[in-house]
Amino acid sequence: MSRPAVPSLLALRRVHLLAACSDAALQRIAARCHWRNVAAKTPVFTRASAGSDVYFLLSGQVRITTYSQQGREVSFRDHAPGEHFGDLSAIDGEQRSADVIALQDSQLLSLGSADFLELLEQEPLLARRMLQHLTQLVRQLTQRVLELSTLGVPTRLHVELLRLAQDVQPDGSARIDPMPTHAVLASKISTNREQVARELAALTQQGLLRKAGSRVLHIASLHDLQALAAAAATHAGD
Repeated sequence: MSRPAVPSLLALRRVHLLAACSDAALQRIAARCHWRNVAAKTPVFTRASAGSDVYFLLSGQVRITTYSQQGREVSFRDHAPGEHFGDLSAIDGEQRSADVIALQDSQLLSLGSADFLELLEQEPLLARRMLQHLTQLVRQLTQRVLELSTLGVPTRLHVELLRLAQDVQPDGSARIDPMPTHAVLASKISTNREQVARELAALTQQGLLRKAGSRVLHIASLHDLQALAAAAATHAGD
């Protein structure tokens, strides 16, 4: 990938966290950022990595993931262009809490933790955006802990499919494109590929799902899928 010597202000404004920064602040960031190109299936960093840089994803896709002592992968989320990661270590100076793997060839900018903290002190709007981001992260993790603690595997899969649903139509149908592999779905809902395959097959037999291509899944009715998940969640709380 070719790259300019200094990232343009336009490139930095595509980063959601930096959208509120002034041109002067973006110019300071641009001067201190370092480019990094990461090939698909290559780690950006691991939990054992040294360093506490914050990363801004300009192109490609990365996955935040980790592994249990038994070797089971647990995926937290995928990041798309415009998102950032690595901020936790930059803020508290502690070791990385997860691994980050490039799913596609990706172009990133990294900013040292000292520069990032200085930026938060100098830019109140950026600091507020960072607080909102961390609050959202806590809410998402709280919801995930609740789901893993109270819902069975079928319901956790229903909830994950609802999260992934896109392109909702007036008739209430939707699609998932691209559809994650069974292994990825299993890592997100803390189960195994075999159970994911069984549950997807059951939903297909019920007419709620059908394949619409090699990596596309069609959801016949979001309402019916939501009702199925809600009924199971209510029963779990009894």
